Amino acid sequence: MEDSVAANRTPSERTPLIQRVSGGGSDKQDPDDGKPQMKESSGGEEQHEHYSNIERSDEANEEDDDDDDDDDGDDDDEDDYYDGTEVFESLKEIDSERRLRRESLAADRLSMRLLAIDDNDVELEDQILKETLNLDLSPDDAFAGYDLSRRRSQIEIQKTTRKASGRFCTMTGLCILAFGVIIAALWIGAEFIGPPNQPVGPYELIERQEGDEFFDYYTFYQGPDSVGSNGYIDYVSEDRAKTIAIANITHETDELDVFYRGRRGLSNVVDALGKSSAKKEPFLYLKTSPTDAGPRESIRLEGKRRFNRGLFIIDVRHMPAGCGTWPAFWLTDEANWPVNGEIDIVEGVNFQAEAKTALHTTKGCDMSDVSLGTMTGSWDTAVGIPDKKTGIPDMTFREARNCFVYDPHQWLNQGCVAIDTNGGSLGVDLNAKGGGIFALEWDPVNRHIRTWVFTPHNTVPENLVMAIRSASEPVVADRVMPNPEEWPLPYGYFPIGDQTNCEGTKFKNMRLVLNTALCGSVAGNRFFLDCKNESKSFKTCNEYIRSKPDALDEAYWKIRGVYVYQREWRKAWLSK
Repeated sequence: MEDSVAANRTPSERTPLIQRVSGGGSDKQDPDDGKPQMKESSGGEEQHEHYSNIERSDEANEEDDDDDDDDDGDDDDEDDYYDGTEVFESLKEIDSERRLRRESLAADRLSMRLLAIDDNDVELEDQILKETLNLDLSPDDAFAGYDLSRRRSQIEIQKTTRKASGRFCTMTGLCILAFGVIIAALWIGAEFIGPPNQPVGPYELIERQEGDEFFDYYTFYQGPDSVGSNGYIDYVSEDRAKTIAIANITHETDELDVFYRGRRGLSNVVDALGKSSAKKEPFLYLKTSPTDAGPRESIRLEGKRRFNRGLFIIDVRHMPAGCGTWPAFWLTDEANWPVNGEIDIVEGVNFQAEAKTALHTTKGCDMSDVSLGTMTGSWDTAVGIPDKKTGIPDMTFREARNCFVYDPHQWLNQGCVAIDTNGGSLGVDLNAKGGGIFALEWDPVNRHIRTWVFTPHNTVPENLVMAIRSASEPVVADRVMPNPEEWPLPYGYFPIGDQTNCEGTKFKNMRLVLNTALCGSVAGNRFFLDCKNESKSFKTCNEYIRSKPDALDEAYWKIRGVYVYQREWRKAWLSK
């Protein structure tokens, strides 16, 4: 009803909606221009009374607001409206809450009036807005409320900023303190913060294979050689080996004690009677024995422990050498060969004089990415490989860098082979020097396999000498642990693991094997190449072994000990 009546009024009849703020406003209206005129005030008391009347009328209007909305507009009278000038004049002094309420009421009524206008009557809408908002107020009056509001906002912003700054400083201090506590806890009590995750610490001794305890770390394999090796031997049990005296532990004066003591500048190396003060040490002897049937009896020791990493050291004073011999000290998992890999630490064939280290794996492991300056040795060669189709030898020169046992461009099961180019480190030449020390480091975390040979013993680095000599100390603190970083460069370097051409998982779950084979698929096949004089009288390696039992007097091991170390388990970041 009100909307229809308001729509039918003429523009002159449409009093500005802000005048509907009720409350006895008796403001006069100029009949000439229809604009509301401000009511004059004669004094402060009259003005104060006027403000009080406005406040009382405003409260009354709020109570009657709902009733006014129900009116149909017929009873509205021009006397019920006032121009609202006093409302905006008083905004500077009245309470903020009431001011906001008045502004809200005025805005609501202006909205109702605008909604009553035809949507297409733009001129009327503009006129109403001008009548309502463009009042005759001085600039100071118009912006006084704005200035007050702005100042209050600035004060609130400043307070908020100070509070936020205080909170930020407090939180920053707490964060720094908490971070410091965490770092201190990590450094001081790292061993209590969860289990270690990687073997990255210094080496620690886990097996000292010496003397009478040597055989405790192995089992004796009994039976013929494997089909792949096909050696001309029979491996015997421990009881049989001791009965025929091909496995013995002896105690002898170790002349190297004198040498090592003198090297370190120690005195009293000779007692008052002129005898050497070198103490007797245990030595392991492993030999072969002839049989009436032909194949010689020999020994194959298989380690009881399985390894996935470690530093393996063997102090050799003599090794099998001569035509037809094939001794080896190696790591393998024969039940899962070549899936779990094979690493030959020491391997001699006939009269071979250079130490070699060979790796044997499944497909997908090669050493083509070995950097210069990482090893002192060279790679074995593969020349004259017969073509599978034509049988014609391929005389192309190739380095044996592929560890795959069935690589078509290398000899069958040749593997990737590093050679000690210094020579004189194997077989007859090694024995003439009094033996030497072989070491192999298998370190998947640091992504490499490295191998060394030191012969004669005066070339052994001091750290390694002290590690071996102190291995028997009962107190761990009195032992010296080996540190390969203090040694010279290895003669063989094989990168494995991430960012290499050979996955680290190619080598796993392997155990130590120490054996002496004769002839077979390696030494036997090279009989005519390596044993030229013997091959003139005997057609095969087996025939030579069967007919010349005394020719193998040098086919024995003399070992001071085997020492196995593994890195301590630590947090990787602590090792740095």
